[in-house]
Amino acid sequence: MEFGIFDHIEPVPGVGLAQVYRQRLEQIEQLDAAGFYAYHLAEHHTPAVHSLAPSQNVFLAAAAEHSQKLRLAPCIYVLPLHHPLRLIEEICMLDNLSGGRMEIGVGRGGVLEAYFWGQDSDVETNYARYRETLEIVQQGLSHDELTYQGQFYNFQQLPMRLRPIQQPYPPFWYMRNVETAAVDGMNTIIVGSLDSFEANVRRYRELWAQHHGPDSLTPQNTMPKIGLVHHMVLAESDEAALALGKPAWEHYKWNLSAPRHLEAERRGLNQFLVPNERMRPKAAPEREARRDLFWSLSERSQEEQQRRQAPGGLGGEGQGAGFGIVAGSPESTRRYIDEYLKTGANYFVCSFQWGSLTHEEAMRSLELFVTEVMPHYVGAAPTEATPGRKARTA
Repeated sequence: MEFGIFDHIEPVPGVGLAQVYRQRLEQIEQLDAAGFYAYHLAEHHTPAVHSLAPSQNVFLAAAAEHSQKLRLAPCIYVLPLHHPLRLIEEICMLDNLSGGRMEIGVGRGGVLEAYFWGQDSDVETNYARYRETLEIVQQGLSHDELTYQGQFYNFQQLPMRLRPIQQPYPPFWYMRNVETAAVDGMNTIIVGSLDSFEANVRRYRELWAQHHGPDSLTPQNTMPKIGLVHHMVLAESDEAALALGKPAWEHYKWNLSAPRHLEAERRGLNQFLVPNERMRPKAAPEREARRDLFWSLSERSQEEQQRRQAPGGLGGEGQGAGFGIVAGSPESTRRYIDEYLKTGANYFVCSFQWGSLTHEEAMRSLELFVTEVMPHYVGAAPTEATPGRKARTA
């Protein structure tokens, strides 16, 4: 199994912006040295306050200079907010500056931010813009010339002067929807509980085999990855970890949702104050696999169900946009990861600094995780092509 990092780069109480960046780059140096696979950085814009890296490419260029093996993965690029040609060029720049360590997370984002960018906030238009931008980016990265005629963009025999090191293009990721990820041939990161995650792992594997062939690989000749995000806080005891994690989790939940909600209320933007399921495009598949088809509570004994609860008892579905939290000792964390492996997943995604956690607290959690947890699992699942597996063409 491999390990990754998901990050928003949130504001830290009492810490200036320049210092936040310096501290995060220090963490990236430690992640690189510890052997984490990738650093996944989210994209959010005002009126959100929980992301201090709205231009992921600027920060990842700095991260490339502070790492040697760690892969750099925007997760996600909010494609409707990007001009496809600018994005193609910057991806090529980053892939070359990093020595071929770029990965590409994509998604459509929320229509509230599209509204504040002066775009059409209709969910169907937003989804159409996402699909078109994705097609252009993939074509532009993998061809010497781009010709495209669409609803939003038209290009005629445009030379692609910059090319990525990785061919046909860097690995793609889709977040929070296994159906979209599997059908489009992308790796995926999702949120939720361990039981809902197991259903999604099964669905992802089934759809991947259906659309790309059993045991087929990604265009980059690797096994497709699926992972679940965990906000981590480790300490010498479960009680000490929970004492740190509980107030930080409340702060994180406020950062994630309250500012945007309050701004929409203040402006009377009632169209953005509806449940998420009413803001989804008609053509987009459901986010969650049907548990009645892919997992049943009756399959688990009460003891097994209890083992699957993340240490600390915080987070879970419906809280913090579905993100989960692991707050415990290294021993408790290992027990949880033992259960995680039983889902069939091959990627475990951590977040070490979030909410009100300080840089020092995050670095201590990271140290405990690297020294007392990771060594038990690194190397448990290969990712390179093995005999009998088929590489998928782009």
